[in-house]
Amino acid sequence: MGGAKIASIGVRVRRWVTLHGVSLNVAPDLEHFSGIVPCGLYETPITSLAALGAETDMARVDAALRASFAETFAGPVLVRRQHAEA
Repeated sequence: MGGAKIASIGVRVRRWVTLHGVSLNVAPDLEHFSGIVPCGLYETPITSLAALGAETDMARVDAALRASFAETFAGPVLVRRQHAEA
């Protein structure tokens, strides 16, 4: 991505329980990032799929991510849509 940040992955382990999450900038208003320093990366610009000219239909992006995760981790992907808009 030319050195720009397009995604984040978070992992937490507490009391023998693991929590994890993924954030992908699909088509956000990149101006919203101007007041923060994501992940402490001061010199790293933020980008998105839309800014790179890629497909930004959330249903298609969601399906592609699920398929990739299922293939990578050899099993079904369960999604908790607590924070997802789609």
